[in-house]
Amino acid sequence: MPYPTDRESDRPWVMRTYAGHSSAAASNALYRRNLAKGQTGLSVAFDLPTQTGYDPDDELAKGEVGKVGVPVSHIGDMRALFDGIPLADANTSMTINAPAMWLLALYVAVAEEQAEEAGLDPTQVRAKLAGTTQNDIVKEYLSRGTYAFPPDPSLRLATDLVTWTVTHVPRWNPINICPYHLQEAGATPVQEIAYSLATAIAVLDAVRDSGQVPPDEFGKVVARISFFVNAGLRFVEEMCKLRAFVALWDEITRDRYGVTDAKARRFRYGVQVNSLGLTEAQPENNVQRIVLEMLAVTLSRDARARSVQLPAWNEALGLPRPWDQQWALRMQQVLAFETDLLEYEDIFDGSRVIEAKVDELVTGSRAEIQKVLDMGGSVAAVESGYMKGQLVSSLADRRRQIESGEFIVVGVNKFDTTEPSPLQAEGAKSIETVDPAVEQAAIDAIRRWREGRDQAAVEQALVELTNAAKTDANLMEVTVACARVGVTTGEWAAALRGVFGEYRAPTGVGMASAGGEAASELKDVRERVRATGEELGTRLRMLVGKPGLDGHSNGAEQVAVRARDAGFEVIYQGIRLTPSQIVAAAVQEGVHVVGLSVLSGSHLEVVPAVVDGLRAAGAEDIPVIVGGIIPKEDEPALYDRGVAAVFTPKDYALTEIMDKIVTVIRKRHGLDQ
Repeated sequence: MPYPTDRESDRPWVMRTYAGHSSAAASNALYRRNLAKGQTGLSVAFDLPTQTGYDPDDELAKGEVGKVGVPVSHIGDMRALFDGIPLADANTSMTINAPAMWLLALYVAVAEEQAEEAGLDPTQVRAKLAGTTQNDIVKEYLSRGTYAFPPDPSLRLATDLVTWTVTHVPRWNPINICPYHLQEAGATPVQEIAYSLATAIAVLDAVRDSGQVPPDEFGKVVARISFFVNAGLRFVEEMCKLRAFVALWDEITRDRYGVTDAKARRFRYGVQVNSLGLTEAQPENNVQRIVLEMLAVTLSRDARARSVQLPAWNEALGLPRPWDQQWALRMQQVLAFETDLLEYEDIFDGSRVIEAKVDELVTGSRAEIQKVLDMGGSVAAVESGYMKGQLVSSLADRRRQIESGEFIVVGVNKFDTTEPSPLQAEGAKSIETVDPAVEQAAIDAIRRWREGRDQAAVEQALVELTNAAKTDANLMEVTVACARVGVTTGEWAAALRGVFGEYRAPTGVGMASAGGEAASELKDVRERVRATGEELGTRLRMLVGKPGLDGHSNGAEQVAVRARDAGFEVIYQGIRLTPSQIVAAAVQEGVHVVGLSVLSGSHLEVVPAVVDGLRAAGAEDIPVIVGGIIPKEDEPALYDRGVAAVFTPKDYALTEIMDKIVTVIRKRHGLDQ
């Protein structure tokens, strides 16, 4: 968003840290501390049950409550989350997608309560609310996996939220299109640009075709669309990517939608720099990675981010502590206030190198956008599996480059000798941990909440929500009504699931092209897989499982692709499975090994549940292995519970992992190693 356009200094971007854990009260204390340190905006991380529309006492929520964010189950939680923080004066970003309408309804209801308590006009306070709901549901089917409903009704919810906010909360950004997560799922810069802009086109077309916004006010809708972008370490290319975004967004909004106001056509984006590139090995290197990635979105004034949030150096290890988040905030403040970055016009204007790279990205992205539109748009490209397959293939190619050494990751596949790190001298205390008692406290609290509310009013509100969902009415007002009477997150989502149904997105594994280490290494493992299968009298079968609500499936998909290429028969049913469902599939399919992927911190709860389930089913001969973000201190507990092997991000060589899995199978069956 290029302003001002004269020689005056540019204003600093909104500075955020992505935060929230344990409980609303604990997160509120964290937000107050961060604001006191100079943070200028809030960025709320919700836990996985909240993100996917479940209450803390749901079976799927086991082990996930408060782990990767704050649980918000009803208006009481939202009150506690923002206690003492006047929402009329705040700028709040909420990373929420499938239930974005619900969380904004809770936020609006609390803001109106604050207004009434202060003797202010609630309507005027509502009009002052500033912030963002992420609300990009399409990328959830491609990367993060926190969808709750099928694509078409999900797009309807996004459309209703956009049209309602334009009238009732005009300063709010009702949708934050997310190329960030596409890059995490493997997208090239061209794919990142093309698929996110195709999603924006799908949303804008749906809003236009809904008839809820008069044609002469459509520019207001375009002006409130924002983006949430990823910035990787190739910071020259990343900076050019943002300039390409600016050019294409201006072109699309002008030519496709007829928006004549140049200000409304600005490409407005916030950023969190690339967490995918953070390493568990030598994590101190993550500090310079984060700074370099921040430069990509701040150096170019004509394509500068208007809000920035940085991960902490230790996020590849687990949750960052308040001190780690403070360090990330200070990085922004040093750049904004100690350097002269904001004093100049765009320093890349006229650079033939930059212009050539931008033109290359624009041309490639324009062609890929057209390919998606020719398929029927981004929703059709999700349902067909096209976009997911492209991303899985791109990530497989990236892994091949890392494993072959073609792409160097310092401290991982090169320069891996190291001294002991004083930053990790505290061991498990180097990261934030969530007390297991948090989950039970949340379960007890929501049961008390249900007992203390007006149940008749709740039931009536849910009936009205269900009835409205069966029509083409805008669902925002009935959702706000649900929030006010004490409906819970799980109840709101369950009512809509009853109308819209549920959905399991394509995994992309079947469409992905192979990519791995040198052919000779894979050939050797493939021979071991074949020979072991012959000794056992059947082809080796592996079940790859994603237990719980953790939707980050990139690692699981890459394991599934490599196992397939190594000769395994692979059973992979996608995300969001209960331990009992995984056990049932393993027994039914007669697999030789179960591989679980867990990145949400729930490994100590969901992994033992699978091991115990296999024993109860008489299938204790099936070994269980686990991979994900697992602190070293937790590994002994997993082994004690019967896990056969643990792999973490430092174990980047997938073909080598396949070889170790074959050894696990042979050992379990008493074969020569």
